[in-house]
Amino acid sequence: MPTIEITSLAEPGVQVFSTLTESQLRNRLEPAKGIFIAESPKVISVALDAGYQPTALLCERRHIEGDARTIIARCGDIPVYTGERSLLGQLTGYTLTRGVLCAMRRPQPAAVADVCRDARRVVVIDGVVDTTNIGAIFRSAAALGIDAVLLSRSSCDPLNRRAVRVSMGSVFLVPWTWLDAPVSSLAQLGFTTAAMALSDDSIPLDAPQLKAAQRLAIVMGTEGDGLAPEVIAQTDYVVRIPMSHHVDSLNVAAAAAVAFWELRA
Repeated sequence: MPTIEITSLAEPGVQVFSTLTESQLRNRLEPAKGIFIAESPKVISVALDAGYQPTALLCERRHIEGDARTIIARCGDIPVYTGERSLLGQLTGYTLTRGVLCAMRRPQPAAVADVCRDARRVVVIDGVVDTTNIGAIFRSAAALGIDAVLLSRSSCDPLNRRAVRVSMGSVFLVPWTWLDAPVSSLAQLGFTTAAMALSDDSIPLDAPQLKAAQRLAIVMGTEGDGLAPEVIAQTDYVVRIPMSHHVDSLNVAAAAAVAFWELRA
């Protein structure tokens, strides 16, 4: 594997780490050429275990024989860019985590039917744009028995660098894809749908009909306004988390963790 010493962030091959925006990395026009960035040996290792393909590494010189050594050995014949810490610290938007970044190829989006084929519990994320919340929801989904994640196009990309980091690599553990059809389309796959929202006709999270559902899709909405009325209207149930002290709602990531635990199969 070639080790390339860089003296400038303008050198060919380094742009993927230094100047490309998340939108440019994603490459909507040519998804097959899309790239994402994974940080830290632990997260990169989880991605490699899940079959993601690395294209380049960037690490501090001192980590080549340290924290990054095992990762470098696993990545095959790809370039490893290195340089002085002061130079690498100038990376636009990238503060090195434990000294190593890995550029990896994006997978082709899977079909919803394929992602949900063997799933009993899925979460639908509608319009959640905060990267920290997306990462936290994925981490809870992996830990608490959610079999798949479906996202509206108005939601944040799960392979956003911060979302990947917050999830601690859980975005690589739970199958996910984009849901372009209405939430009501999940009925064709045998799912009962439950919107997490406040309404006069809501049922409590521990309602027996929810636990009894053979296949359940839990629909989570935006951080501020929650689910849109038209999305709620497509679901079978509106569900609330009973709370105390006149608190009406939780952060979407916290609410997701509570719902996943209570409604696990």
